[in-house]
Order: sequence, then C-alpha cells, then structure tokens
Amino acid sequence: LIARDFHSQAPNQKWLTDITEFQLPAGKVYLSPMIDCFDGKVVSWSIGTRPDAQLVNSMLDDAITTLTDSDRPVVHSDRGAHYRWPGWLQRINAAGLVRSMSRKGCSPDNAACEGFFGRLKNEMYYCRDWAGTTVEGFMHKLNSYIQWYNERRIKLSLQAMSPVDYRRHLGIAT
Repeated sequence: LIARDFHSQAPNQKWLTDITEFQLPAGKVYLSPMIDCFDGKVVSWSIGTRPDAQLVNSMLDDAITTLTDSDRPVVHSDRGAHYRWPGWLQRINAAGLVRSMSRKGCSPDNAACEGFFGRLKNEMYYCRDWAGTTVEGFMHKLNSYIQWYNERRIKLSLQAMSPVDYRRHLGIAT
C-alpha cells in the first residue's frame, strides 16, 4: 500500500517498522522501532536479546497507545514472520490499523526504515569498540540514542529541528 511513498502530510498516517540486529562481544541485541513517515519520529520501540513476538508486539502495543480515536495509520513492514504472527495481526485488527507489506525479497519497499537503521548504526554503533560493554549497557545506550534522536537530533528536512521540536513548532502534541 505504501508503494515506496514514504512521505506523509500529517503524523500517524504512515508508520514503518522492521527489526535490526547489533552484534556485540557480549551478545546480540535487537531493535524493533515504529517510525512515523511524517517527520521520522520513532513513535515507539522495543529492545531485546531475541527477535521474537514479544519484541514486536510490545513495540506495537506502545505505538497504539499514542494514537487518538481518529488515527488509523498504515503500518508498513517487510514480510518477516514477526509481522504475520497471530498476535501481531490481532493487535493490528483490534486497533483498526491498516497493514502494508513489502514485496517478497524487495528491501527498497521499506527503504525509509532501512535508512533509519543506517543513520543509527553510523552515528552510534559503527567505529566504536563495544568490548567490555554488557548487553544491558548497550541496550541503555541504544535507548538513550533513540530518545536523543527524537528530542535533540536536528534534521534539515524539518527546518533544522528535531522531530519533537518540529511537532511543537507546528502545534502538534508530542
């Protein structure tokens, strides 16, 4: 349904999600975010040590709590098993959300979400020595980065404001 059109005129019209993996000496960490196409704000996210239903379902549950009664975003994902599990489908349907999926094996269909992962990894993960960092310590740093990304990281496309500041500037509750 998204058809690679990752632009939105208002918040909560188009959301993107996927899972990315971080390999550390101490173990693997997974991030599951929900990203709003309006301004790139990470609406909700979950971080864990397994890419399982709990990771994506808790992220979706948190995202749904941010909606008003009239918000019904299209939720776009790849074709991963996480987004076809009964618990995910039940949550999408119960909230009245519209589901969209990429074509099989076509990563450009979720390019905006992949772009977020690329920025995140370039800015806080790559070129750093994570030896001696615990999984819990990394998860804390990742959580802090996403909060910083939403509240402080400026984007030229948002008039050199962060997503939260941009919404405030437009008079949109954050």
